Amino acid sequence: MRGTRRTRLCLAGVLAASTLIATPAARAAERTDGHLTDLVNPFIGSQNEGNTFPGAAVPFGMVQLSPDTGHNTGYDYTQNRIRGFSLVHLSGVGCRIGGDLPVLPTTGEVTQTDNARYAAAFSHQDEQASPGYYRVGLRSGIRAELTATERTGVQRYTFPATAKANVLLNAAQSLHKAVSSTVEILGDRTVRTRITGHGFCRDTGPYTVYTITRFSRPFTAYGTWNGARLTPGARSGHGGAYLRFDASRDRTVEATTALSYVDSRGAATNLAAEGGRSFDAVRQRARAAWEQRLAAVRVRGGTATLRRTFYSSLYRSFLAPNIGGDADGRYFGWDRRAHRADGFTYYQNWSLWDTYRTQAQLLALLAPREARDMARSVVRIDEDGGWLPKWGYGPVETNIMSGDPVTPFLTTAYQSGLLKGFEEEAYRALKKNADGVPPAGYPGIGREANADYLAHGFAPHVKNRPYAKMGDSDYHHGASVTLEYALADAMLAQLARGLGHEQDAARYAARARNYRTLFDPGTRFFRARDDSGAFTGPADPARGTGFHEGTAWQYQWLVPQDLPGMIALIGGRRAANDRLDTFFAYDRLLADPEATARQAWVHGDPYDYYNAATYNPQNEPDLIAPYTYLSTGQPWKTTDVVHAALTLFTDGPAGITGNDDLGTMSAWNVLSSIGLFPVQPGYGTWGLSTPVFDRVDLTLDRRYWPSGGLTVTAPGTSSADRYIQAVRTDGAAHPRTYVTTDALRSLHTLAFTVGPRPSEWGTAPEAAPPVLN
Repeated sequence: MRGTRRTRLCLAGVLAASTLIATPAARAAERTDGHLTDLVNPFIGSQNEGNTFPGAAVPFGMVQLSPDTGHNTGYDYTQNRIRGFSLVHLSGVGCRIGGDLPVLPTTGEVTQTDNARYAAAFSHQDEQASPGYYRVGLRSGIRAELTATERTGVQRYTFPATAKANVLLNAAQSLHKAVSSTVEILGDRTVRTRITGHGFCRDTGPYTVYTITRFSRPFTAYGTWNGARLTPGARSGHGGAYLRFDASRDRTVEATTALSYVDSRGAATNLAAEGGRSFDAVRQRARAAWEQRLAAVRVRGGTATLRRTFYSSLYRSFLAPNIGGDADGRYFGWDRRAHRADGFTYYQNWSLWDTYRTQAQLLALLAPREARDMARSVVRIDEDGGWLPKWGYGPVETNIMSGDPVTPFLTTAYQSGLLKGFEEEAYRALKKNADGVPPAGYPGIGREANADYLAHGFAPHVKNRPYAKMGDSDYHHGASVTLEYALADAMLAQLARGLGHEQDAARYAARARNYRTLFDPGTRFFRARDDSGAFTGPADPARGTGFHEGTAWQYQWLVPQDLPGMIALIGGRRAANDRLDTFFAYDRLLADPEATARQAWVHGDPYDYYNAATYNPQNEPDLIAPYTYLSTGQPWKTTDVVHAALTLFTDGPAGITGNDDLGTMSAWNVLSSIGLFPVQPGYGTWGLSTPVFDRVDLTLDRRYWPSGGLTVTAPGTSSADRYIQAVRTDGAAHPRTYVTTDALRSLHTLAFTVGPRPSEWGTAPEAAPPVLN
């Protein structure tokens, strides 16, 4: 048996190839000592449903000012007309939201009020974007430039010489569904709006934004519109406003728009706090903010394309969650009232089903001060509104996606030391969420299927059950929901134990094994059960029902709390490895990693989630699946699969696999490229795989990571030498396939020795990530 195994190891080393890593001769000048912002391409992901935006923002900014071309989430690289530059965008989401107050410069008479009709043509040949800055030349001869602060968007329009230079502010049209809007022209430089909308993937409760726009010079004429009716000289209306400037000599107009989710006073407060600077000054500050943020990671080695892809992913990982409070600390809570955040910044926009798997851990590592405030903000949602969020936008619950993602999100913060001072408040909120269901009058569904789950050990799949509230229903995805609940219970058990709540810890740990209730001995896969307890849906694991945006093949690995138990159900390590090899098309992958990723794994449409028996790197359910090999005694295969998946990230507009989901996929790229990945989301376990760079230097905040920094090295890493031979932590041999968060706190160096063939490193049973009891 050992001889057979070594033959397979050698075969893997001979056949595996990757275009990710530079050859040794190409490394001489491949450093990142210049401006890191020059390595970022904001257009990545703006095509093929990556749904990113190329506009201007600062890290975690409330305002993300970007062009809208008619795509439901804002910008699509294949489109060539801009409807306006609007204030609010969410990077990589799959449904329409935001797009508030699209602004567009025009010339001549104003005759249209529908931005689809007055949209301006442009060419990508005259378009540029970098962190904190966007510029485009419109076919009308106008040059538009955008930059931003945390709570304001700054625009500069350079017109051709004309006495009829217009700026249109459209309050009635956004990406979301409109409810109401008002616009007021104040004096000769200022416009104020109030915009209420709703929407997203399914209908949601309404939310309101308030804006105030201050121009750099007086306008010479103005008017408003309601529907299609224009009223020159009017100072108020419900549709929008146009402002006219004389650009015969002075051809430039600048405007600063401040945003608030609280009230008009909040918008004015934000304008006073962050406005008043020139466009160029704001642009320089935004660039400096991004340079400082990106400088937390310095890489050496790799190709130029790989470095651009890496830093672009790092950039997108810092776009959300977003500041939700005003400069004076006020924010609009989930109880529909204004509150004040004392001693912390209030954040909002929680794509938790996505971000709990990757981005939460990356921010805890690289932006712990902000990540702590984000965790406090989530706990504050419970304090204000009465329950923890599922997928929150602004001050409303959308109920999009399923399961219990808020639990591993907050337990990640706990394991990273970010809940100090409010651990018990967080625990009480999590315990309430884990043991109950929100009341009927609350808009959120929480763990909607909890009563059945607690009574029977599984959430039933009830396909045609009427929606109880807006958004998704856990009952429509009973199989995956059971796995998500069990994962959350496992992570909550660790938090309870850490806080000394031993009885609760034992209870949640027992519930963490509920994944077993889904196992069908006949198919040896997980299957949905109906409300009678019988297995339901097709027996074929590629076509079974009850899995949210995935199949039984993809969800079977979502048991990070007890992979040995899941492996035993399958039939042991050999059976698990055989199934993993089939799942990843491993033999084909060895021959051609990039082709396998694009042809065997990716099925064309980013939203084609079902009827598949292979890995889907375009979506979240199996993001941790490549790291399962760390628990099956074949850790070298993790590197093979991860490096193949990394080839899907490129530096062009279609360079993201599927929706980026507020930085989730980008964070996967960053962490997998470094060689550290959170294999037990919600707990402090980081799986190891071969880095794609010779060296990565992480600068860490000593208040949360006492070492102050971590250097990860893999000298000579290349397509020929990509397999881990040994790992050393601060010089000591490290035989395990993972490191813990506690170890990372004091760790200074993580050194990989790589070679051309897989080794015995990490193959012993005791090298695998731990079981969470």
